[in-house]
Amino acid sequence: MSKRKPGFGKQLAELHRWNGWIVSLLAVTGLLLPWDEVRGWLDGHFRQPVKQLHIILGVLSGVLLLLYFPLMKRHLKQIRQRPKQKGNLSFVIALLIGWLLSGIVLWQLRSFPPSWANGALLVHDLFTYVGVPYIVYHSITRTRWMKKPERRTVRTTEEETESRLATSPAVAAHYEPTPLINRRQFLKWSLGATLAIAVAPSFFRWLNQATGGAISDVPGGMKEVSDSSNRMLPNPTPLPDSVNVVGGGAKGYFRVYTVTPLPSFDSATWRFTINGLVDRPVTWTWEQFLALARDVQVSDFHCVTGWSVYKNTWEGIPLSALLKQAGVKANAKNVKFYSGDGEYTDTLTLEQANMDDVMVAVLHDGKPIHRDYGGPARLIVPQMYAYKSVKWLNGIELIDKEHIGYWEARGYDTDAWVKT
Repeated sequence: MSKRKPGFGKQLAELHRWNGWIVSLLAVTGLLLPWDEVRGWLDGHFRQPVKQLHIILGVLSGVLLLLYFPLMKRHLKQIRQRPKQKGNLSFVIALLIGWLLSGIVLWQLRSFPPSWANGALLVHDLFTYVGVPYIVYHSITRTRWMKKPERRTVRTTEEETESRLATSPAVAAHYEPTPLINRRQFLKWSLGATLAIAVAPSFFRWLNQATGGAISDVPGGMKEVSDSSNRMLPNPTPLPDSVNVVGGGAKGYFRVYTVTPLPSFDSATWRFTINGLVDRPVTWTWEQFLALARDVQVSDFHCVTGWSVYKNTWEGIPLSALLKQAGVKANAKNVKFYSGDGEYTDTLTLEQANMDDVMVAVLHDGKPIHRDYGGPARLIVPQMYAYKSVKWLNGIELIDKEHIGYWEARGYDTDAWVKT
């Protein structure tokens, strides 16, 4: 005997159940990836598996949408007299499609121009801020406990109530006014208010950054440099082009991602070294480093997670000038960079390191680079994704072999060129 095909209602129920689980897991994995409090632990061990799981779940979510579309016409016909259900369905489908399309761009970001990825990340973020609280609210309010019937006072018109009270003293003796809201409504409103209060601060902070400070008049870009964890004095004296910010100022905002504890710096102990396969190993103090000739350039900054900051005015020492001063030996093939956090390293080939726009920057838009953004000195490689632009740079070594950098060891490509 052939098995009977599941009924329409059962098919919808199965799709709804699977979609609920997949969206829940997508929310968990998606929120873990950028969460500062777990980034160090996650990036050191499980970031790539979590990222791959997130991608797989996103693909499965797309498959469920494809399975639903043949049933959609009949489903809409079934709920045509239920405006709330139709509204919920439309909203959830828009969420899923928005997440799916923007997620595909972020997944295949190396195949798209940076502006596509930047836009996709903003859409993905916005849908997450709106969609996750909505889905949590919808899921909880649809539980049996929330839908459980309860004893309610029957509502009557004001005239009917007065008539009953006047004609029946017994009714009047036991009459209790109908409450303005019932228990279920109270719980739903309380849950909605709680979710809104929980999400609002981070949402408005994100919105303010995404709009370049349009809400609170605080511009994007970087924080000021002076604080107790970054005692680097004197501050660099900017060149005229930095003072005038020839690029017009950074367009966008930097997202602070760190996988190690933020290091602290003091100009009394800070040192910058170049060694390895060089003719003249050298070590500079902070004041000596600031005395080196600097250039100013305008370039874009692209993170491999999708966001970009455009038209940055950087001031610093061209890397080619530093290598020339140290004298590169003939057998040197790669340039290895060391971060002041003691963990992060990366490499460029000699040819890449000598590109005109690669520099060790000490100023951004005419101001010292804050510690949170890689200061007091950081590498800038504009034509590659930012994991090549080593933060807190304080050491360079010339080597004759390949080196697997921090992110490359965790699955990132050694070839980090940005698509133009």
